[in-house]
Amino acid sequence: MNQRSSQAVVSGQEHWTQKGDVRLFLWEKFVGSPDGKRGSVLFVHGSSMASQPTFDLKVPGRPDSSVMDWFAQRGYTTWSVDMEGYGRSDKKRDINCDIANGADDLAAATDYIMKTRGTRKFLVYGISSGALRAALFAQRHPERVARLALDAFVWTGEGSPTLEERRRKLPQFLQMKRRPIDRAFVYSIFERDHPGCAEKKVIEAFADAILALDDSMPTGTYVDMCSKLPVVDPRKIAVPTIVMRGEFDGIAGFDDLVEFFKRLPNSDKQFAVMAGIAHASFQQINYLMAYHILYSFFAQPEPAYRG
Repeated sequence: MNQRSSQAVVSGQEHWTQKGDVRLFLWEKFVGSPDGKRGSVLFVHGSSMASQPTFDLKVPGRPDSSVMDWFAQRGYTTWSVDMEGYGRSDKKRDINCDIANGADDLAAATDYIMKTRGTRKFLVYGISSGALRAALFAQRHPERVARLALDAFVWTGEGSPTLEERRRKLPQFLQMKRRPIDRAFVYSIFERDHPGCAEKKVIEAFADAILALDDSMPTGTYVDMCSKLPVVDPRKIAVPTIVMRGEFDGIAGFDDLVEFFKRLPNSDKQFAVMAGIAHASFQQINYLMAYHILYSFFAQPEPAYRG
């Protein structure tokens, strides 16, 4: 692994772009200049938190809690975007911001980055419903994706105890465009699968960061994941792909992911099981394992021979 100095100064820059009349917030981090010599990583957040709490978290006494900083210190330019309805992006439309709408957000975000920085292709990482957004984006725009990482992903929903429990509230979600969240809800993310996989100080810092931006979240991804799966077709995802699954993740049914993985057409693909990790990989005790797996896939040389 390329061990750049952890003392390298990481710069952050905010950006804004439009998706029609919807204003989207983007966050960029880099060391030195934003030329992305090693590549540009685009991080895609999940259903219940905006981008910066997920990917640029700061936790006292826990080094490298920001995955954006960690990759920036290794020569990448890193980006995240708040989906419509989340964080600093617009919340004005009376819609539930489903997965297809999130893929539209990624198209708008990459349009902006390509024009602003001259980027041609992205290393795309998505987690949970963010993985579904990222997969649908890759399905629609394979020419923009160099490599795709799907963490805490779900295909059909088969074998997911978390979704089975969540479906009981589907009638409630269908009646509202947004659902309230609070600190107890954030704790439930870490308590539902395998308690003990994350430190309390990390959960507290994560909750602080989430709740500083939002007190409610769109229902669209929940509705999609409870009633509309599958929303992507693995046979149409032509880019190199890694499927990352936490050992204890209650969203990502193991057999469901294996069946998805088998159907991916590109032979440049990997399946990684992350020991001791439940759902929110970058907030777990074993977060550096997740970083390493992702880094290894993104830094992997392209195949020179295909046969």
